[in-house]
Parts: sequence; C-alpha cells; structure tokens
Amino acid sequence: MSNLALTYSHQGLWKKAEKLGVQVLEIRKRVLGAEHPGTLTSMSNLALTYSHQGLWKKAEKLGVQVLEISKSVLGAEHPNTLTSMSNLALTYSDQGLWKEAEKLEVQVLEIEKRVLGAEHPNTLTGMSNLALTYSDQGLWKEAEKLGVQVLEIRKRVLGAEHPNTLTSMSNLALTYSDQGLWKEAEKLEVQVLEIEKRVLGAEHPGTLTSMSNLALTYSHQGLWKKAEKLGVQVLEIRKRVLGAEHPSTLISINNLASTYADQGLWKEAEKLEVQVLEIKKRVLGAEHPDTLISMGNLALTHSYQGLWKEAEKLGVQVLEIRKRVLGAEHPNTLLSMDILAFTYHNLSRRDEAIEMMKNVVNLRTKVIGADHPDTLSSVKWLNIWCRTAAPRSQHSDTTETDEASSAETEGPKTYEGADDQPAAKRRKREIPWLDLVLVPRQCM
Repeated sequence: MSNLALTYSHQGLWKKAEKLGVQVLEIRKRVLGAEHPGTLTSMSNLALTYSHQGLWKKAEKLGVQVLEISKSVLGAEHPNTLTSMSNLALTYSDQGLWKEAEKLEVQVLEIEKRVLGAEHPNTLTGMSNLALTYSDQGLWKEAEKLGVQVLEIRKRVLGAEHPNTLTSMSNLALTYSDQGLWKEAEKLEVQVLEIEKRVLGAEHPGTLTSMSNLALTYSHQGLWKKAEKLGVQVLEIRKRVLGAEHPSTLISINNLASTYADQGLWKEAEKLEVQVLEIKKRVLGAEHPDTLISMGNLALTHSYQGLWKEAEKLGVQVLEIRKRVLGAEHPNTLLSMDILAFTYHNLSRRDEAIEMMKNVVNLRTKVIGADHPDTLSSVKWLNIWCRTAAPRSQHSDTTETDEASSAETEGPKTYEGADDQPAAKRRKREIPWLDLVLVPRQCM
C-alpha cells in the first residue's frame, strides 16, 4: 500500500496517495503503535503528500509530531531525528518561514558535521538544503559558497557523473542565475544536460528538468528561439510519457507560455495559460497553490496586453484566496499585493497603488527583511511612484521565487513561479523522507 501511494505521488495523483497514506498510517498505529519507526515513516510520507497539495499546516503538524517522538525515542542526534528536522524545515520553507527553516537546517548541519563528518552524504545534503534556504532569502553569496563546497566534495568523492553531483551542479547554476550570471549558469546546465542524456536517457525526468532549466537560462539571455525549441521538446515528451494533465506537463506548458510572452506573443501565451488554469482548477482545485500561480500568470499576461480590468479581477481573486489560505504575511500573499498594486497604478488609481505598496514594503520588511531583493524592489517602486506625478505603464519585478530584474525605467516582464516554470527554475531539494524509495523533494 505504501509503495502504491508513492507511485500515485510520482504521477501527481495526490488525493489517491493521501487516501492510501491515511489508511497505512491508521493500520500501523493500531498494529505497531504510535512510536514505531514504521508508523513514523507513514506520518512523514503523509506529511509530504499534504505538502504537494499545499496543505502545509497539516504537513507541519505531522512533521512536528514525528520530530518530537523521534527525539524522545531515538535521541536528538539519531539519523532519523535529523531527517525529521530537515523535513520540518522544508515545510517551513514552503510557508515562507525561512528563518525557522534556516534555524533547523543549521542545527542539523552542525550535528552531522560533528557526528558523521564533513564529507558524509547526509552532511552534504544538509549543506545543499541550507544553501537553498539562503537563496530563498536572497543571500546568494552565502548560497554560492556552500554550493561550491558541496560540488567540489561530491566530484572528488562520488565522481563527476554521479546523480548527486549533477544535482549540485544544477543547484549551483540556479544560484548563478539568481545573481544574473547567466553564462556561468548556462555552462553548468549544458554540462549537466549532456551527462544526463548519455547516462539517464533523453526522456528521463531528470533530463527533462535540466532541459527546462537550460531553456529558462536561454530566455534570460534573450535567446528565445533556443528557449522555445527546448521548451517544445520537453512538452512533447512529457505529454507522451506522463500524460497531458501530469503536474510536470503543466509546468512545461507554463514555461512555453512564458517563452511566448518573452517574444511578445501574448495571444499564444494566453491560450496556453488558460489551458493550464482550467486543468489545475479541475484536477487540483480552485484554491491549490499551483492553481493560484496560474491565475497570477494569466493576470500578468492580461496586463501586458493592456487588459487591466481583467488583470485586476484575477489579481483580486488570487489575493483574497491567498490571504485566507496562506495568511496575510505569507511571501506569496505579499507577491499578489505587489502585483495588484502595479495593476492599480496602471488603472490610474495611484493613491490605492501607493497605499498597497506601502503595506507590501512594511510587511516584507517584517517578514523577509529590509535587505531582501523583493523588499528592495518594492521600496524602489514606491519611491518612484511617490516622486512621479502621473503614472506610466509598469510591471512588478518581483517573482514568486525571489528572482528580480534590475531595470530602472520600466518594470520588466514578470511571471510567478514554482517548480521549473517561468523565472523560477526547479531547485532540487535532496532530503529523503523516511521511506528511502521516495524521490528527492523538488523545489521550484
């Protein structure tokens, strides 16, 4: 039953996975007891299934329970306890609670270095995930430093073509992208892709993810035809292998829409985004985080076509749902406020735009810090608006994975992102949940 639940998860059938996961957990509690390792494994896997569905509070509740029992029964430094701490940190990251995530990950890393050694695979996993948490906070130099260390050790210990080494190369490439070092990112991503094609095959999920990431790097450099060519290839393979409604296929459709948007092909982009949104509403539900991302992207495409009323309508819906589901201070909620403020500004509702952006600045300063790139972006635009007598057409330069452009005169084209979608390449989280058959967590 557990393995079937995992198979459902790999196919993006999370409701089916959840149903089986709940059954397994109830049986194990009754037969093995609430503190048995098998029961804790089932709790961890169910928490992961909740996370996939954006049910982060449920995931957090289970994660806290697993961690407390593991500490009590196994001890604070047992490998399973450290895994539980890492998993809980990932749940905090999902909710934008990056300081809480960082705190746990630093604890895990310190223990692993002392107990397992600096080059143990688990220690390197801890370093890699801490680097990603630094990236989430815009601390890219810190992330780069850790990423380079992990990559050097893995190349020496595991070899240049080991899957974990390739993961490190991909993550380091993303850190370069965060800093606008596109050529450095492209160089690493080309290497990864060539190795994966040869070792894993052209249609392996990891190969397709690397193709998607390279396509996005091409887009950032204005090489849109190259990006489009790769994006079309990935989409065709995923449709054939995974099916038209698989989450990874939908990501590919979204990425291709972004590439069309980059070329000013708004109608083509809109057509794809409407398809994705309709499928996500039906399959995931109207309030799933991924559905909201698609609504946000469609709103932005409306904006670029000057359809401000349509953009406002979708933007208000997304903001209201995120406030209710995620909370008023979640980074994604603040992103929705930021984008809606731009829509108001372009509708000549200048006072409303400035008031909303003031709220964004205050909340971002409180939640993610005054020096975070997203906060600085909001401050920049608030200052411009306050100095400018008449509004001009602008767009937010904040994205869902904290990747911003430095354009000063007009807002750059922007899409919200998760997984390996527009302006948000897939980050490869490596923490294994307690069942070793689970794939590494993927974080876009």
